[in-house]
Amino acid sequence: MNDTHLPHDHGTHDTLGTLQKELCSNEHVEGAAEVFSLLSDATRLKIFWLLCHREECVINISAWLGMTSPAASHHLRLLKECGLIVSRRDGKEVYYRAADTGEAGLLHRMMEAMMEISCPKKEPRADGGSSAEVVREIHEYLISHIGERITIEELSYRFHINPTTLKTVFRKVYGDSLSAHVKQHRMEEAGRLLRETEMSVAEIAAAVGYENQSKFTVAFKSSFGKTPTEYRK
Repeated sequence: MNDTHLPHDHGTHDTLGTLQKELCSNEHVEGAAEVFSLLSDATRLKIFWLLCHREECVINISAWLGMTSPAASHHLRLLKECGLIVSRRDGKEVYYRAADTGEAGLLHRMMEAMMEISCPKKEPRADGGSSAEVVREIHEYLISHIGERITIEELSYRFHINPTTLKTVFRKVYGDSLSAHVKQHRMEEAGRLLRETEMSVAEIAAAVGYENQSKFTVAFKSSFGKTPTEYRK
């Protein structure tokens, strides 16, 4: 392709052959176009991003996105056919996650980079701005769901805020990391339940988001200097 001639000569002949060869390679271009076309749908983009962070079943994916299971299955099928996600069956349930491939990993990193740039749409201002308002909404959500284990990724997806921005602004607004702040609220609620109710230690542990009573006891003692049983007495 070194004999390529363009209508306007700008004196840049050194790359003409290479560029012309790539432009004429339909296989490369069409393969890339197929992937970009697949992810041009916002719903499929959301599903792929979610599955890059966690394995999920169809029912939960449908709930995450507020859509029917058949609709979610349609998007999952397209993503799987393209090799971006994989599935496994456990009994009657089918679970999906992002494929452990270079292509899927690259697309995930590209998406994270784009989210870093464009989400949230406004940068945090010196006075807190819109990101601080979102973080306060997240705080209220966490307190009202104190018994649930909610990840940074889930909060980022639900409230449309970049994970790094969320952690940075949360510390700025509340003076502590998100995990440490939530733990403090959990311990305060556990103390109240020990004082005011007849609930067992195991029930209280579950009520404040601890599946393991032993871990709850360790966390409680580190906060109050006493075990839950000692504190109640």
